[in-house]
Amino acid sequence: MLAQERLSRIVRMVGERGTATVSDLAQATGASESTIRRDLDRLHEANRLVKVHGGAMAMEAAHLTRDLTLAERHGLHAGEKLAIARHAASLVGPDDFVYLDCGATVERLVDQLSPSCGATFATNSVEHAMRLAAKGLAVIVLGGRLTSATAALTGPDTLEAVARYHFTLGFWGSNGITEECGYTVQDRGEAAVKSAALAHCARGFVLADASKLGRTSLITYAPLSSATLVTSGDVPDEWARRDNVVVVPKEPGE
Repeated sequence: MLAQERLSRIVRMVGERGTATVSDLAQATGASESTIRRDLDRLHEANRLVKVHGGAMAMEAAHLTRDLTLAERHGLHAGEKLAIARHAASLVGPDDFVYLDCGATVERLVDQLSPSCGATFATNSVEHAMRLAAKGLAVIVLGGRLTSATAALTGPDTLEAVARYHFTLGFWGSNGITEECGYTVQDRGEAAVKSAALAHCARGFVLADASKLGRTSLITYAPLSSATLVTSGDVPDEWARRDNVVVVPKEPGE
């Protein structure tokens, strides 16, 4: 088996199962375990899977148990994220005071904003703040402790800052979304900030592609009824029929 074929088979196998051991991958590909370990190093560095002790985990499965870095998230469901971001950007008006949560899909929204949109923004994301400032947009950066994986600010200082503001519009991300558990994330500090900001927002939207539906991460930050979900991709009918769900078609060629 050629190296590229072996790498593709490893990614496919891990994606289908969610997790796979080095032994299982070696048996499936006919390669030695030392070769598989080197392959997993390469695939991990390329953000195609997550290497764990004794094997590998699919990116989406890892997203439920730990916060992926922004670099890891960018390659997941890129076309769906772009469609969601473009729809979300169309909702922003010149008189809005907009809260922007941390995360890759909200970052795509920032990229879609016009420098002349006229809105004022507040965010707990260092990355979002830098991108907004580069566009010449007015942005308030909430203080707090920096989380390295997501470049998010959290903690008592962030919560104190959020409590002072009243947002007309806001956009959030989520690691998992279910009927029973609502919107869930992995990090307790980020969950607290998300919940507090949503409580201070007149119109809240959660931006999440269809892969997040039916999945549960560790901590609930809000019930489904607290925001409108904007999603894209292979959305099950039972979700598409909900009154507070907007399904955006994936754009051709993306």
